[in-house]
Amino acid sequence: MVHPWQDTTLPASARAADLLARMTAQEKLAQLYSVWPGSDAQEESGDVAPLQHEVAERVDLEELLPHGLGQVTRPFGTAPVEPAEGAARLAALQERVRAANRFALPAVAHEECLTGFTAWQAAVFPTPLAWGASFDPDLVGRMAESIGTSMRAVGVHQGLAPVLDVVRDPRWGRTEESIGEDPYLVATVGTAYVQGLQSAGIIATLKHFAGYSASRGARNHAPVSIGPRELADVILPPFEMAVRDGGARSVMPAYNDLDGLPAHAHRALLTQLLREDWGFTGTVVSDYFGVSFLESAHGVTDSRAGAAALALSAGVDIELPAVRCFGAGDAPQDVVDRAALRVLTQKCELGLLDPDWTPTPPTPSSVDLDPPHMRALARELAEESVVLLANADRVLPLAHNTRIAVVGPLADDPAAMLGCYTFPRHVGVEHPQLPMGVAVPTLLQALRAEFPGATFVEDPADAEVCVAVVGDRSGLFGRGTSGEGCDAADLELPDGQGDFIDTVLASGTPTVLVLLSGRPYALGRWADRLAGVVQAFFPGEEGGGAVAGVLSGRVNPSGRLPVGVPREPTGQPWTYLAPPLGHRGEASNLDPTPLFPFGHGLSYTTFAWDVSPAPAETPVELPTDGETTLRVTVTNTGDRPGTEVVQLYLHDPVGRVALPVARLVGYARVPLLPGESAEIHATFHADLASYTGPQGHRVVDPGALELRLAASSATVHHRVRLNLTGPERRMGRERRMRCEMRVK
Repeated sequence: MVHPWQDTTLPASARAADLLARMTAQEKLAQLYSVWPGSDAQEESGDVAPLQHEVAERVDLEELLPHGLGQVTRPFGTAPVEPAEGAARLAALQERVRAANRFALPAVAHEECLTGFTAWQAAVFPTPLAWGASFDPDLVGRMAESIGTSMRAVGVHQGLAPVLDVVRDPRWGRTEESIGEDPYLVATVGTAYVQGLQSAGIIATLKHFAGYSASRGARNHAPVSIGPRELADVILPPFEMAVRDGGARSVMPAYNDLDGLPAHAHRALLTQLLREDWGFTGTVVSDYFGVSFLESAHGVTDSRAGAAALALSAGVDIELPAVRCFGAGDAPQDVVDRAALRVLTQKCELGLLDPDWTPTPPTPSSVDLDPPHMRALARELAEESVVLLANADRVLPLAHNTRIAVVGPLADDPAAMLGCYTFPRHVGVEHPQLPMGVAVPTLLQALRAEFPGATFVEDPADAEVCVAVVGDRSGLFGRGTSGEGCDAADLELPDGQGDFIDTVLASGTPTVLVLLSGRPYALGRWADRLAGVVQAFFPGEEGGGAVAGVLSGRVNPSGRLPVGVPREPTGQPWTYLAPPLGHRGEASNLDPTPLFPFGHGLSYTTFAWDVSPAPAETPVELPTDGETTLRVTVTNTGDRPGTEVVQLYLHDPVGRVALPVARLVGYARVPLLPGESAEIHATFHADLASYTGPQGHRVVDPGALELRLAASSATVHHRVRLNLTGPERRMGRERRMRCEMRVK
């Protein structure tokens, strides 16, 4: 007999409801937690989750499995395993899970996938800050699809990415995991990642919801006390776009509290906003031990059962990474049923309830997680993400027959290319005998290949040019200079690297500074003494070749800064999204103006911009519900192919609250051959001028606006004045969030 829940012709919601009605209370609860195979072996090594050694506990699978199981945690990302062997182990575990419960239900297997599938021998892509530097959502989407395809091929169902936290203070260690300091850039790039990953059949998980990056003092796991407008206008838009436009199927709450209320117990955030206002219908999965932290870290309950009740009532559906609180009992049955229905519905959507589902993935015995096409994507994204910050006297590109000294602590270190959520830096560092698993050429190796006619010397005094390579080594919880739990007291280069740069410059040899880092660092100390500055944010397995290609001129740099580069290491300048009082003024002796602003990046060619028709002397009249199209022609006036990044900023001179002086509302990459022109059409809708007003509602006000066509937040080529007419409009779920930028 085929029961309704097994009938593939019925909607997933109906099938899930039928199955739920057949379950016992314990079977329902079992769908709401995970097990973490192999985590016991980590007790003698470093944690990969916060306070893991204090919170993780052994579980008895034989006791748990007869009731069923919701999820399996990191079958590939916990310890090194050959891909084919890992797929076979996961399939065997799924058979064990199915055989033990009376409905033969499998578990959802989840993994980290921020810079690629976090598994041994898997392709390592650039870190999200590099995605932002590319200003290329389409390429990020293709990368995500390839990552998802590789995960699906070995039996994984859910990926814990992307990170949509908007950078508020780059001292925060997880800056490298973020896409940038602008919510529109984060939203558009992050949504492309969601769409790409889910197109391959992998559930994308948005994190960390919400406010995590705005912690006090930029400390990991610290309280967040931002105002409601900063939350609404800066922190939340990327999540909203990823849910509304991207169709994200999972969300992960943040570790922080918001003005005293922990995100894992925040009903207004997880239910009212996420589900009722935005229409989210997927699952909310806890961050690792986030439910336990309601008791042990936040102190808002005195028991595991109390933590479970708070989280479930607020809207958390699944406890990760392992059962601890949700198995303690006492949670109201209605919220257990609600969460279990969501989990079962999602399992149905994944095909896990289908009678013909099999845990054995359709892959050969040899699984290649780093195939040529993925390395090609990694190379393309790395090349697009490298930012040329400065090029004094046009020393770059370097001559191919010159004498080069390549120096610095990161010049010949493959780890310099890798962020903290890559397998080699996340897990591999705890297995020093283990090969890295993928080829990661160092910058020195890449430069030797890039410059076969050059002479490489060790002493700057013997060189015609010096390439000094500095930056970060990623790690976890203080085991690196960048990464989760690796927060910085200031933005001085770590480990005495500033003194090293001083020593190199004292030689008198023209010096090009290359930064391989997970955050921006203050460079004002050397601003007038460096021949060139190149920034790469942990560019991945192909990063060495990408940076070498920029230095040689084979790659014309097109990356743009997703975060500003400060002049001084202290004083902690705001991001560019500051209202007037956040900018330089006579009321303070501290100048927060960055050395290199958001959106900045140089090229080896030149571009001319022309707005047609020319901006009128009188403002363009536009209703508060209307739209207008701006046209700008960009011409490559140099002698080599290059890519300009056209950026559109909004300036609202008068608001009912203090607004940012400028904020990004659109952008487009424009590749051009020498002498070639392209016309960019930017369709601006008045909805993009909305902000959260004094009453807490998102509104569009009538009045003056200025649109700025720019090469960076500080380099404006043309200004177009608008005058919004008509009544004030209050925004709802239907608001436009994108500015369409078409290149013709």
